[in-house]
Amino acid sequence: MRSITVKLLLAFLAISMLSVLLIVLSARWLTEREFRSYLFTQNRNTLITELTDYYSKNGTWNGVDAALQAPGQAAPPRLFSGGGRFFSLVDSTDHVVLAGIGDNVGDLLPVTDIRNGNPIKVNGIVVGTMVTRQPTINVNPAESDFLNHVLQVITLSAIGVIAVGLLLAFLLSRTLTRPIRELTAATHAVSAGQLKQEVPVRSRDELGELAASFNRMNSALVRSTELRRQMTADIAHELRTPVSVIMGHAEAVHDGVLAPSLESFEIIRDEVERLDGLIEDLRTLSRADAGELPIEFQRVFPNRLLEKVQSMHKQQAARKNITIDLRMDPDLPEISADPGRLVQVVSNLVDNALLYTPEGGRVLLSARVVADDLELRVQDSGPGIEENEIDLVFERFYRSDPSRQRNAGGSGLGLAIAKSIVEKHGGSIWAESKPGEGTTIVIHLPLPDEATSNPEI
Repeated sequence: MRSITVKLLLAFLAISMLSVLLIVLSARWLTEREFRSYLFTQNRNTLITELTDYYSKNGTWNGVDAALQAPGQAAPPRLFSGGGRFFSLVDSTDHVVLAGIGDNVGDLLPVTDIRNGNPIKVNGIVVGTMVTRQPTINVNPAESDFLNHVLQVITLSAIGVIAVGLLLAFLLSRTLTRPIRELTAATHAVSAGQLKQEVPVRSRDELGELAASFNRMNSALVRSTELRRQMTADIAHELRTPVSVIMGHAEAVHDGVLAPSLESFEIIRDEVERLDGLIEDLRTLSRADAGELPIEFQRVFPNRLLEKVQSMHKQQAARKNITIDLRMDPDLPEISADPGRLVQVVSNLVDNALLYTPEGGRVLLSARVVADDLELRVQDSGPGIEENEIDLVFERFYRSDPSRQRNAGGSGLGLAIAKSIVEKHGGSIWAESKPGEGTTIVIHLPLPDEATSNPEI
């Protein structure tokens, strides 16, 4: 299999050779034609002068053939071409007195031939006409040597141009294929498991964009692989913790270390519920990734949805002396959504807000219309998130405080699930936060083209 470099080299070489060949053939043909035309014009002008002088001296055309070929002339004009005399001479009556190719002495030539000829004038009177019969004449040895030398120079120049073109084609093909070779080597390394590959971006053209796209893709692949490994470790940890607690209490009761009390069974039950919740969260995420998360769109009023979520978390907030407030624009339009899924999303956000809000703090639920979207906000008065961590909070199992114990912060899947559900509704979700100023999770959901009535919730 030939490489792209060889293919480009052969293509450039073929184009160069074809172009130069056409130029050389055209130049050779034009040079020879123009040179012969120059010789013809030069000899024609000389002949006209000789013929004019002859008639001025003799007053007749008798004996003109012998006079033109007389050896005593200093520079006798060339009279003959390859097939005979290249012109015919006619007198003032248009009869041939000196026959050229295809004519005979005494012939009466047509008026059109006379018009295209070269008149010979003596004292302003036309005494004859030279009619050309063959536009080119043969060259003599000296002229042939000159013509051959010119054609050799053209041929050598063509060879030089082809050699330079071949060199430039080689350099250009190597330059064009260098990014491709680098990309090929990088892809081979990635396929062999060496993921951290980066190719240099050497230009701003399509090849440069291809290299930049590969680097972005590889960075995403590396991050995805790292997240997958981290997720596997986190899942193992999340599953091991409740299982270890359950097994520890069960073995202690079995061995008689602990009495089979209601308190022990409550601990086991809480851990089983925690384990069941984790498994359900993982199931929800897997269905969302596979595009199988069921969404049943219905008519929903946002104010009723937020009131329902507030009511669900009142007791939990009261235990930490946290206030859950509502702030909603009047006459909010209804939206088309899955009410159960939206309650799940907002409830997860409120759970997180209550978890991070200190005692005596405040959680604010708000809703308003922004452009063509419904905006929902869940704002807490907690410690906030560092700027470099804002885009990471929706990753699975991510926690802004790695030192915090797992059993104090849920499974770490709530925001990932919320993002999947919001995107299933055609919306978007993001976080706004500053350290020490709390965190706000913002949701934008598209409004329907026409408002409907009879909402479900």
